[in-house]
Amino acid sequence: MTVDGEGDVVDRDRIDVDRLADWMTAQVAGFAGPVTARKFPGGQSNPTYRLDTPARPYVLRRKPFGPILPSAHAVEREYRVIAGLHPTGFPVPLPHALCEDAAVIGSPFYVMELVEGRTIWDGTMSDANPDERRRHYEALIDTLAALHRIDPVAAGLGDYGRPGNYFERQVARWTKQYRAAETERMEPVERLIDWLPRTLPPQTRTAIVHGDYRIDNMIFAADAPRVVAVLDWELSTLGDPLADFSYLLMNWVTAPEGRSGVLGMTGPATGIPTLEEVVARYCTATGRDGVPQLEWYFAYNLFRLTGIVQGIKRRIIDGNASSAKAHETAARVGDLAAAAWGFAERAGA
Repeated sequence: MTVDGEGDVVDRDRIDVDRLADWMTAQVAGFAGPVTARKFPGGQSNPTYRLDTPARPYVLRRKPFGPILPSAHAVEREYRVIAGLHPTGFPVPLPHALCEDAAVIGSPFYVMELVEGRTIWDGTMSDANPDERRRHYEALIDTLAALHRIDPVAAGLGDYGRPGNYFERQVARWTKQYRAAETERMEPVERLIDWLPRTLPPQTRTAIVHGDYRIDNMIFAADAPRVVAVLDWELSTLGDPLADFSYLLMNWVTAPEGRSGVLGMTGPATGIPTLEEVVARYCTATGRDGVPQLEWYFAYNLFRLTGIVQGIKRRIIDGNASSAKAHETAARVGDLAAAAWGFAERAGA
């Protein structure tokens, strides 16, 4: 995995590499120290480090130091899902070991392989030609469809999520998370908290849901339009696959912002598939005859993002935000809430 801007670990993110090396010696087959750690830039949630040793590099993902919201930053769940998926051939890094003892480095963490390849940070892929863009997006869509076709029971993940309507659980969860992180009253959020539970769509399928599926959470092969690793499984669970798919489709209604938004950038001239083409390809791959009206799903996804960003804002106040860009991200919370309510109104609210 090549990541621009890897840097030295600042004091607030420093880990005890000697204690880490002792733990890895006991838990990671083939490990031999010494080990050095560099924190990857970005990422608002679970801090991630590149570990270098004389033999090979690794990746470490840990919970933030300091106080965190209940049920958030679930590195244990991340480790479990990639451990279940890796034997199926689905593209995830090889997980090496999980440590739930916060005494080792200051918080629970896990270690996995470092997958070499290319990270596409900007969904518009300005440095690519139309054919390259189309083929990368087709790989992105096909990989999500492949995830949703995996039998959770066969992957040892039959109990990875609770039964019942996924969106009902998620609306309740993100309402609770938002309330726990709330810093001021926002009227659009109050209206969403009332409206979403009353208008839940029926759930017709259950699948492994990634929870944050977008182009910059993938590693592509360096020389081919092929996904070699899907990263950042913190929000994964069993649920309605339309949650993942509609979250991906949010990029088609989001203006280009240097991340995953591609509004106004699709079609033959750019090679990026249109929203209609994405829906058709996904439906063919998963045996669907179409998807329902998307406005409710877009309102829900933006409500969930509002809850996530509100959590970042709370971590700034508590002094344990992971990313140097946390303030910039937290400033978006009001706009996200307003956009979520805008889609709710289009859905009939």
